[in-house]
Amino acid sequence: MNGVPQQPNQQQPDQSVSASISNEGAARLDNTSPGIQSDESLVNLQLTTADERQWLEQLFRQQVFNREAGVLYMPIRHHSPGCSHHLLRTIAEYEPEVILIEGPEAGNPLIPVLADPATRTPVSLYYTYEQGEERGAFYFPMLACSPEYIAICEAARRGIKASFIDLNYRAPQTLHKEQQSEDEKSQEHATEQGNSYQDETLLTSSSFMHRLCTALHCRSFDELWDRWFEAGATNAVTEHYIEEIFLYCSLSRLCYTSEQLEQDGTLARERHMLQHIEAARQQYKRVLVITGGFHTLGLLELQEEQYVHASSITARNNPSQQDIVSPTRITTKTKISKQGSKRNQPAKPIKEQIYPMVYTFEEADRLNGYASGMPYVAYYDEVWTRMQKGITQPGQQTAIRLLSVLMKELRQGEAEVSTSDAIEAYSMLQGLAAIRGKPEGSVYELLDGVTSCFIKGEETLVAVQPLQRLQQLLTGNQIGEVASNPFAVPIVEDFKKQATACKLKLQFTGRHKKVLDLYTRPQHRQISRLFHCMTFLGTELAVFESGPDWVAYRDINLMRETWTYSYSSFTEARLIENSIYGGTIAAAATRRLETIVAELPEQHSGQATRWLLRALLMGLEHSVDGLLQHTRRALRQDGSFLSLSEALVLLERMYEHRRLLGLEGDAGLPELLEEAYQHTVAAMDTLEHVHPDDQAQVVQSLKQLHMLAMTGTASFASEPLYDRLQELLERTGLPASLEGVSVAILSRAGMLPASEITDRARSYMRGTPQQMAHTAAYLQGVFAAARDAFLYDKELLNELNSMLARLSHDDFVRMIPELRMAFTFFTPAETRTIATRAAELLGESEQALDEPGLDEEVLLHAQATDKAIRQELARWGLL
Repeated sequence: MNGVPQQPNQQQPDQSVSASISNEGAARLDNTSPGIQSDESLVNLQLTTADERQWLEQLFRQQVFNREAGVLYMPIRHHSPGCSHHLLRTIAEYEPEVILIEGPEAGNPLIPVLADPATRTPVSLYYTYEQGEERGAFYFPMLACSPEYIAICEAARRGIKASFIDLNYRAPQTLHKEQQSEDEKSQEHATEQGNSYQDETLLTSSSFMHRLCTALHCRSFDELWDRWFEAGATNAVTEHYIEEIFLYCSLSRLCYTSEQLEQDGTLARERHMLQHIEAARQQYKRVLVITGGFHTLGLLELQEEQYVHASSITARNNPSQQDIVSPTRITTKTKISKQGSKRNQPAKPIKEQIYPMVYTFEEADRLNGYASGMPYVAYYDEVWTRMQKGITQPGQQTAIRLLSVLMKELRQGEAEVSTSDAIEAYSMLQGLAAIRGKPEGSVYELLDGVTSCFIKGEETLVAVQPLQRLQQLLTGNQIGEVASNPFAVPIVEDFKKQATACKLKLQFTGRHKKVLDLYTRPQHRQISRLFHCMTFLGTELAVFESGPDWVAYRDINLMRETWTYSYSSFTEARLIENSIYGGTIAAAATRRLETIVAELPEQHSGQATRWLLRALLMGLEHSVDGLLQHTRRALRQDGSFLSLSEALVLLERMYEHRRLLGLEGDAGLPELLEEAYQHTVAAMDTLEHVHPDDQAQVVQSLKQLHMLAMTGTASFASEPLYDRLQELLERTGLPASLEGVSVAILSRAGMLPASEITDRARSYMRGTPQQMAHTAAYLQGVFAAARDAFLYDKELLNELNSMLARLSHDDFVRMIPELRMAFTFFTPAETRTIATRAAELLGESEQALDEPGLDEEVLLHAQATDKAIRQELARWGLL
């Protein structure tokens, strides 16, 4: 048979941990793997059988790395410097005519952009698709040390073709959820909004890798990989290095059944890649195939299935030519074909798009939620740079440099780290590498050395500062750059143009601070509008920290806005998604805003006006006319007093600050303001039955109406307002707080005598217990609009004092919270004045107000003493 050497009829690898292979195989394994010592081989660890090992070795020699077979397979791990180093060696020795790469085939037109010298890693392809109600987004990142990126650049340099051969999209990994650690689950959650195309969950979570990590005392698969395939990678023989990757990735793959791989979508991808490989085999003599190591065995098995299928057809015509095939493989093949037939059913059309975009080290770091590739991105990027320069022990040299940088930064921060600590950390780095059988120390020895030598005592927030800073150095803050290309998204280019004009820092990740002087610097107003637009579009570029909040009307007296911002691939991805609304930031924001406003119920004038204000904050003055017309229609249909009063307040706010908001002239706001005022006053008829939860807001709205009426302008006629307030007072069942604010407003306007406030308060305070319970609500309404009535009216203070004296203890406790709320309307100085008058009323001096209160224990002791005395007096009949 010319296909794959037959796999032995085997059990799953996790059931064959007690067998071993020959000493000759062990010696060869020890001499060829850069990080493996004799006591760490699969032989002595007993994690594989002799048959498994022999079968995989034969497969590697005949089909994986056979330069005479026409197709040479290069199993790699994504973003591995060691794999990239041996990939360059392989390309130089094999001299392929074409390079096929695991990646979305829709990205083939973008390969020249990636190979362009002006493109600076990290970068990524961003792919989105929609199929019916199903939609997804995937990142295909590339770093300087990514084998895929190295292959693309080397192919361009040699003038040969490079091509992506994988499906454009893939299902997320669903296998072995129960085996995931909490960190892995949090990483998976972090990538929900944009999945990694190069997900390595199956490889890193296999039972084989878990047992291997346990046997070798490695804390994670990443540490295991670094120990075997990164440390000393430059000194390994390329063929042996690739063979070991193929071996361990294949043993991981054998932990899964064909049904699991079919359900996961892995086999569908491999069938698609195999079609491209077979087509290239027919056209070229030397084909190089670069895929994740997990897929290499799968591609060869699928190729063997095709051979078996063709042989079976020949055998039916010529029985003497039948080949013997393992029953297990025939069963597996039959199940796969049944599953595969389901995918041939008619499917809904797919809408897809793919773009080149920037990426960051922070996002590419596996520890930050990225689903594949290497952690500590900045570290391995520097290791790759040193590899290219031919430096021996690039990992250890990088670790030593980072240790010196860490030492310098900690000293600048006045951390308690001495030179002897750094020397001890360096010695530990070398010692741990020797103990672990590594040819050089690397990032994990550096982390352990800093943890042991720099962190003293308990791991407090201050003590772990060296380790936290080291983690930042290992991750890095670099952000990539994509060369100019015809595939650029207009909205992304528009943002970059505006960001350059605004002098925003987009070259490095991390939060940058921007303080904007809105009133004196036009450029700062432009930056503010850009930040507001980007926030509205959901790009997570900028976060508003402090400054005037025009919508909530807080801190309006502040003259500056403070923002923090950070650019990432997430920002660019969200811009791409918003490109359906327009080709510029302003156009996309306008179209999306118009879509939102169009979906608002016609009668919600408050919400419509709120969006109008946000449009002005975003600098979308050109959309004001349409939004004003929508607001006018909403005002005429709105019957809610609170909604109308909100619209009125926002419109008045916009008119008052129209110059800052960029409005030319009055923009028709005076006419709209007058109409809003009239509709709001007319809606006061509904206040008699206002919900208790809305009463406080209604009180404030009536106060604002009164303040507008006090301006004396024709737009805000006071007579209709006062007439409606008097009508409200004539109705029975009016809530106490609304009665209070109505009386206070009419009294301030001279429509009622000032004594009316006290008279109505007296009716509550001297009324039934139910009426007394509403006293606090009434006072809240009064104090909201005329708190001076209490400051200068001794009679009202006397009435309140008398009522409190009559209250039982339980009634007093129930009323206190509402009374406290009422007195929050007063300033501290006014509260002092009231306290002074209360002291005079009770015969106390003003100095008594400054005396400290009694200690709680003293009060409790006095209470107990008083109770004991009363009991004794009662026993003698003296009470």
